[in-house]
Amino acid sequence: MARYHESVCRLCRREGAKLFLKGDRCYSDKCAVERRPYPPGVHGTRRIKQSDYGIQLREKQKAKRIYGVMEAQFRNYFKMADRQKGVTGENLLVLLERRLDSTVFRLGFASSRPDSRQLVRHGHVLVNSRKVNIPSFLLRPGDVVEIREKSRNTVRVKEAMLSSERKSIPAWLELEAPKFKGMFKNLPARDEIALPVQEQLIVELYSK
Repeated sequence: MARYHESVCRLCRREGAKLFLKGDRCYSDKCAVERRPYPPGVHGTRRIKQSDYGIQLREKQKAKRIYGVMEAQFRNYFKMADRQKGVTGENLLVLLERRLDSTVFRLGFASSRPDSRQLVRHGHVLVNSRKVNIPSFLLRPGDVVEIREKSRNTVRVKEAMLSSERKSIPAWLELEAPKFKGMFKNLPARDEIALPVQEQLIVELYSK
Protein backbone atom coordinates (compact mmCIF):
# COMPACT_ATOMS: atom_id res chain seq x y z
CA MET A 1 0.00 0.00 0.00
CA ALA A 2 1.23 3.51 -0.82
CA ARG A 3 2.53 5.55 2.09
CA TYR A 4 3.66 9.13 2.54
CA HIS A 5 7.45 9.15 2.87
CA GLU A 6 8.19 12.88 2.89
CA SER A 7 8.55 15.16 5.92
CA VAL A 8 5.52 14.65 8.18
CA CYS A 9 6.01 18.11 9.69
CA ARG A 10 4.82 19.49 6.34
CA LEU A 11 1.50 17.69 6.90
CA CYS A 12 1.00 19.40 10.26
CA ARG A 13 1.82 22.78 8.74
CA ARG A 14 -0.55 22.14 5.84
CA GLU A 15 -3.41 21.41 8.25
CA GLY A 16 -2.44 24.23 10.60
CA ALA A 17 -2.57 21.96 13.65
CA LYS A 18 -0.39 19.52 15.54
CA LEU A 19 -1.08 15.99 14.32
CA PHE A 20 1.54 14.48 16.67
CA LEU A 21 3.30 12.48 13.96
CA LYS A 22 6.83 12.99 15.33
CA GLY A 23 6.46 11.86 18.93
CA ASP A 24 8.25 13.95 21.56
CA ARG A 25 9.34 16.55 19.00
CA CYS A 26 5.71 17.66 18.74
CA TYR A 27 5.73 18.57 22.44
CA SER A 28 8.96 20.57 22.22
CA ASP A 29 9.80 24.05 20.93
CA LYS A 30 11.21 22.37 17.80
CA CYS A 31 7.68 21.68 16.54
CA ALA A 32 7.38 22.98 12.97
CA VAL A 33 3.83 24.25 13.53
CA GLU A 34 5.03 26.58 16.29
CA ARG A 35 8.16 27.69 14.44
CA ARG A 36 6.45 28.25 11.07
CA PRO A 37 2.67 28.52 11.60
CA TYR A 38 1.76 28.73 7.92
CA PRO A 39 1.35 26.18 5.09
CA PRO A 40 4.52 24.89 3.36
CA GLY A 41 5.59 26.09 -0.07
CA VAL A 42 6.38 29.43 -1.66
CA HIS A 43 2.74 30.55 -1.41
CA GLY A 44 2.30 29.43 2.19
CA THR A 45 2.16 32.94 3.66
CA ARG A 46 -0.65 34.06 1.34
CA ARG A 47 -4.14 34.31 2.80
CA ILE A 48 -6.48 32.19 0.68
CA LYS A 49 -10.24 32.23 1.17
CA GLN A 50 -11.51 28.65 1.30
CA SER A 51 -14.82 27.42 -0.05
CA ASP A 52 -17.16 25.22 2.00
CA TYR A 53 -15.86 22.23 0.07
CA GLY A 54 -12.27 23.22 0.82
CA ILE A 55 -12.98 23.46 4.55
CA GLN A 56 -14.67 20.04 4.55
CA LEU A 57 -11.80 18.54 2.56
CA ARG A 58 -9.23 19.86 5.02
CA GLU A 59 -11.06 18.22 7.94
CA LYS A 60 -11.11 14.90 6.11
CA GLN A 61 -7.43 15.16 5.24
CA LYS A 62 -6.59 16.07 8.83
CA ALA A 63 -8.36 12.98 10.21
CA LYS A 64 -6.73 10.72 7.59
CA ARG A 65 -3.28 12.03 8.42
CA ILE A 66 -3.73 11.79 12.18
CA TYR A 67 -4.61 8.10 11.95
CA GLY A 68 -2.36 7.31 8.97
CA VAL A 69 -5.20 5.94 6.84
CA MET A 70 -5.36 5.99 3.04
CA GLU A 71 -8.39 7.29 1.14
CA ALA A 72 -10.04 3.98 0.23
CA GLN A 73 -9.71 2.64 3.76
CA PHE A 74 -11.00 5.89 5.25
CA ARG A 75 -14.04 5.78 2.98
CA ASN A 76 -14.72 2.21 4.08
CA TYR A 77 -14.63 3.34 7.71
CA PHE A 78 -17.16 6.03 6.86
CA LYS A 79 -19.48 3.47 5.24
CA MET A 80 -19.21 1.26 8.33
CA ALA A 81 -19.95 4.25 10.58
CA ASP A 82 -22.93 5.24 8.45
CA ARG A 83 -24.46 1.77 8.81
CA GLN A 84 -24.17 1.82 12.60
CA LYS A 85 -26.72 3.32 14.96
CA GLY A 86 -25.98 6.74 16.38
CA VAL A 87 -24.20 9.80 15.01
CA THR A 88 -22.15 8.92 11.92
CA GLY A 89 -19.29 11.31 12.64
CA GLU A 90 -18.85 10.07 16.19
CA ASN A 91 -19.07 6.45 15.01
CA LEU A 92 -16.28 7.20 12.52
CA LEU A 93 -13.90 8.49 15.20
CA VAL A 94 -14.70 5.54 17.48
CA LEU A 95 -13.85 3.11 14.67
CA LEU A 96 -10.54 4.86 14.11
CA GLU A 97 -9.74 4.75 17.83
CA ARG A 98 -10.49 1.02 17.86
CA ARG A 99 -7.59 0.39 15.49
CA LEU A 100 -4.80 -1.58 17.12
CA ASP A 101 -2.06 0.88 16.11
CA SER A 102 -4.05 3.76 17.60
CA THR A 103 -4.53 1.89 20.88
CA VAL A 104 -0.83 0.99 21.09
CA PHE A 105 -0.06 4.70 20.71
CA ARG A 106 -2.69 5.77 23.24
CA LEU A 107 -1.32 3.30 25.82
CA GLY A 108 2.12 4.88 25.46
CA PHE A 109 3.91 1.88 23.98
CA ALA A 110 4.95 4.06 21.02
CA SER A 111 5.75 7.76 20.78
CA SER A 112 3.62 8.29 17.65
CA ARG A 113 1.07 6.46 15.54
CA PRO A 114 3.61 5.76 12.76
CA ASP A 115 5.87 4.15 15.38
CA SER A 116 2.98 2.11 16.78
CA ARG A 117 2.10 0.91 13.27
CA GLN A 118 5.67 -0.30 12.86
CA LEU A 119 5.58 -2.10 16.22
CA VAL A 120 2.44 -3.93 15.17
CA ARG A 121 3.75 -4.75 11.69
CA HIS A 122 6.95 -6.25 13.10
CA GLY A 123 5.04 -8.57 15.43
CA HIS A 124 5.87 -6.92 18.76
CA VAL A 125 2.24 -6.66 19.90
CA LEU A 126 -0.10 -9.31 21.33
CA VAL A 127 -3.89 -9.12 21.55
CA ASN A 128 -5.41 -11.52 24.07
CA SER A 129 -2.02 -13.33 24.16
CA ARG A 130 -1.97 -13.86 20.39
CA LYS A 131 0.32 -12.05 17.97
CA VAL A 132 -1.49 -9.63 15.70
CA ASN A 133 0.50 -7.81 13.01
CA ILE A 134 -2.39 -5.95 11.37
CA PRO A 135 -2.45 -2.25 12.38
CA SER A 136 -6.09 -1.87 11.30
CA PHE A 137 -7.26 -4.73 13.55
CA LEU A 138 -10.38 -3.45 15.37
CA LEU A 139 -10.42 -4.02 19.11
CA ARG A 140 -13.50 -4.82 21.15
CA PRO A 141 -14.25 -4.00 24.80
CA GLY A 142 -12.35 -6.40 27.03
CA ASP A 143 -9.47 -7.02 24.63
CA VAL A 144 -6.02 -7.01 26.25
CA VAL A 145 -3.11 -5.45 24.36
CA GLU A 146 0.48 -6.05 25.43
CA ILE A 147 4.03 -5.85 24.19
CA ARG A 148 5.58 -9.25 23.58
CA GLU A 149 7.98 -10.17 26.39
CA LYS A 150 11.01 -10.42 24.09
CA SER A 151 10.29 -6.92 22.76
CA ARG A 152 9.98 -5.08 26.07
CA ASN A 153 13.67 -4.20 26.18
CA THR A 154 13.52 -2.52 22.78
CA VAL A 155 15.01 0.97 23.08
CA ARG A 156 12.12 2.59 21.20
CA VAL A 157 9.53 0.99 23.48
CA LYS A 158 11.41 1.94 26.66
CA GLU A 159 11.80 5.55 25.55
CA ALA A 160 8.12 5.75 24.62
CA MET A 161 7.08 4.38 28.01
CA LEU A 162 9.28 6.91 29.81
CA SER A 163 7.85 9.82 27.84
CA SER A 164 4.27 8.55 28.25
CA GLU A 165 4.55 8.83 32.03
CA ARG A 166 3.83 12.55 31.73
CA LYS A 167 0.85 11.99 29.43
CA SER A 168 -2.60 10.89 30.51
CA ILE A 169 -4.14 7.59 29.39
CA PRO A 170 -7.64 7.93 27.86
CA ALA A 171 -10.59 6.92 30.04
CA TRP A 172 -11.56 4.02 27.76
CA LEU A 173 -8.19 2.33 28.29
CA GLU A 174 -6.54 0.79 31.34
CA LEU A 175 -2.75 0.51 31.56
CA GLU A 176 -0.54 -1.79 33.62
CA ALA A 177 2.79 -0.15 32.83
CA PRO A 178 5.07 -2.61 34.73
CA LYS A 179 3.59 -5.48 32.70
CA PHE A 180 3.59 -3.55 29.37
CA LYS A 181 -0.09 -4.41 29.18
CA GLY A 182 -3.32 -2.52 28.68
CA MET A 183 -7.03 -3.19 28.28
CA PHE A 184 -9.53 -1.70 25.86
CA LYS A 185 -12.25 -1.26 28.49
CA ASN A 186 -15.08 0.27 26.49
CA LEU A 187 -15.92 2.27 23.40
CA PRO A 188 -14.91 5.92 23.84
CA ALA A 189 -17.41 8.76 24.00
CA ARG A 190 -16.88 11.72 21.67
CA ASP A 191 -15.95 14.10 24.47
CA GLU A 192 -13.19 11.68 25.53
CA ILE A 193 -11.50 11.77 22.11
CA ALA A 194 -9.35 14.88 22.23
CA LEU A 195 -8.75 15.63 18.56
CA PRO A 196 -8.79 18.91 16.59
CA VAL A 197 -11.29 17.44 14.11
CA GLN A 198 -14.84 18.55 13.26
CA GLU A 199 -16.23 15.21 12.18
CA GLN A 200 -19.55 16.68 11.03
CA LEU A 201 -17.72 18.41 8.17
CA ILE A 202 -16.41 15.00 7.04
CA VAL A 203 -19.95 13.63 7.06
CA GLU A 204 -21.13 16.58 4.98
CA LEU A 205 -18.30 16.01 2.49
CA TYR A 206 -19.08 12.34 1.95
CA SER A 207 -22.84 12.91 1.92
CA LYS A 208 -22.77 15.07 -1.22
